[in-house]
Amino acid sequence: MRPRALVFSAFISAAALALAACSPAAPAESAKTLKVVYQKTDSFTALDTLFQAAKQEFEAANQGVTVNLEPIQANDDDYGTKLALALRSSSTAPDVFYEDTFKVRSDVDAGYLLKLDSHLDGWKDWDTFDDAAKAAGLGDDGGTYAVPLGTDTRGIWYNKKVLAAAGISLPWEPRSWQDILDTARKIKANDPSVVPFNMYAGKGTGEGTVMQSFYELLYGTGAGLYDTEAKKWVVGSQGFTDSLTFLETLYEEQLAVSPAEALDANVWKKVFGEWLPQGKMGATVEGSYAPSFWQKGGSYEWPAYGEEMGVTAFPTQNGQAPGGVSMSGGWTLAVGAGTKDAQLAFDFLATALNQKNSLAFNVASSQIAVRKDVAADPGYQSANPFVKDVSELVAVTHYRPATADYPRISAAVQEATEAVITGAKSPAQAAADYDAAVKGIVGDAKTIAK
Repeated sequence: MRPRALVFSAFISAAALALAACSPAAPAESAKTLKVVYQKTDSFTALDTLFQAAKQEFEAANQGVTVNLEPIQANDDDYGTKLALALRSSSTAPDVFYEDTFKVRSDVDAGYLLKLDSHLDGWKDWDTFDDAAKAAGLGDDGGTYAVPLGTDTRGIWYNKKVLAAAGISLPWEPRSWQDILDTARKIKANDPSVVPFNMYAGKGTGEGTVMQSFYELLYGTGAGLYDTEAKKWVVGSQGFTDSLTFLETLYEEQLAVSPAEALDANVWKKVFGEWLPQGKMGATVEGSYAPSFWQKGGSYEWPAYGEEMGVTAFPTQNGQAPGGVSMSGGWTLAVGAGTKDAQLAFDFLATALNQKNSLAFNVASSQIAVRKDVAADPGYQSANPFVKDVSELVAVTHYRPATADYPRISAAVQEATEAVITGAKSPAQAAADYDAAVKGIVGDAKTIAK
């Protein structure tokens, strides 16, 4: 009886499988899910708004697809750390995620990002993106692995009332580092309770230390971090030491925030939310996105910011050509290399970055548009009083070296600034230690003295 029972059982199982193959799939089997990871903070919600809109639009157009939004509540550096941990395992890696431009190449090397060239070939919107912006998503092999959301510039944001009270003529347009120090000293002499001139320093503010502070100084000397022709990291730079010396002067003379405040990862919240709006700070070096904090709906609404604030280019060291300097970065969207449905994941990315969603995000976050149709939109051009001023800084801007080594080099720069503002090392000592750190990271053969 057992053999006949087995045969009958096998027949029943085969019949069941055949019926299942001919029947409509159950909802659970047909459902597809995309996991989207991105950054969200109390003061940065524009990206969450973007993805909520994209989720609604995408799910409506793709029945049976669910987009799971998983925001990470963290500052830039902590977000990067948590994202890196998630990317290491196929069980936690997202399908689509928010990626800082300076981490694209290192994450490509790690195998975390999907190459997008074949998908971009069929996406008509790709032609509307600026060629310079597209470069932010390139890997070392020349392929594209990420699509830019927007870009930014850096300048000096100053409180007109504070400067006027100190006898500084407006609009303020410093032509050299000496002009900055002279102005800061006048502000301090007029009101010792005011922070004259803020420049971030130390490891606490992470990438903000280099992008909103040190690199404006370094590139303003005519030096740089990386020799693109030789493909080597610069060491032994007098410009590097001069830049540290400027920070040392700023902090020693108490023209900036205190070292303890500078090492606080959240010091920027006081800059945007208290010191500038309350007239307790003369100026700060910050990004073109600054108005996003003060405009209606921003984290630190300040109706009068358009009248009370001004923005100007950070000057070169001695006023030499081109006269000003800026840094640009920005963020991208990428598709995880391990996604189970690459086309679906890319289609969501494309929805999130269509003209409508890109315009809304660029306006809400005061980003410089990378889509030509967004840049030409009247709504973008009138988004805040400073769009024209910060966009003009693109003419004197610089970009971080897009290499896999860069994140570790950046950390070494941050350590050098911290050592100087705390008095632990002289600028010359900190610069020498930086040179040694660079050689330890990339090897002597990949460095050049200049």
